[in-house]
Amino acid sequence: MSWERNIVIKSSQEIAALRESGRINARALEAVRQLIRPGVTTAELDAAAEEVIRKHGASPTFKGYPGPSPYPGSICVSINEQLVHGIPSNRKLQAGDIISVDCGSTFDGFVGDSAFTVGVGEISSLAQRLIEVTEQALYKGISMMRDGNRVGDVSAAIQVFVETAGFNVTREYTGHGVGRQMHEGPQVPNYGIAGRGQVLRKGMTIALEPMVLVGTSQTRVLPDKWTVVSADGSLTAHWEHSVAITNGEPFILTLP
Repeated sequence: MSWERNIVIKSSQEIAALRESGRINARALEAVRQLIRPGVTTAELDAAAEEVIRKHGASPTFKGYPGPSPYPGSICVSINEQLVHGIPSNRKLQAGDIISVDCGSTFDGFVGDSAFTVGVGEISSLAQRLIEVTEQALYKGISMMRDGNRVGDVSAAIQVFVETAGFNVTREYTGHGVGRQMHEGPQVPNYGIAGRGQVLRKGMTIALEPMVLVGTSQTRVLPDKWTVVSADGSLTAHWEHSVAITNGEPFILTLP
């Protein structure tokens, strides 16, 4: 994909449509969050998300998404060392796990895409700090998503915050434009140099998603050809919001 050639500037009406798909996605994620506890399977979380999405007249964007094989779930459920793209299954959550849930909802032709990480029961202080730093990094990046800034300003804000906290960002997976397609331009890495890269303009809509690892930034893909894990087996976390660039403050599309 040529990311720069695939940038779509949205009208105010299109941004309003993206906001509605974002609201639906937020409701689906909240339904999942309410179910998270020891003993629940990731397949049960997936079913809950899909029920909410379809109840609101939307469709699960991830389901059937093309890849090494069509993606089988409505959400990605990634546990502990799993960074992204974990497939829902009969695996039961255990106390002390941390779980990242990524969800996409398509409504009226527009995609809402967001994610969160949370602990299952009581978790370690390291795991809690990882979750907090990753969420804070998301908002550090969002704060730089202003008309006239560059992608590098956003990327550098995330990288500096995460690395100052003693963690690492992935080099292989990035944020991306979002709209009528789940993946549009521009590509927004979680590392970069301020002042470099694509200029941000009013009407761009971007799914920003810090993916943070306790240990090495290197990853590998499991034999299912979807699930990405840290190469050293260390804990990971993932937070995401879809955001519109405006004349002023960034507008988060995937809040409840």
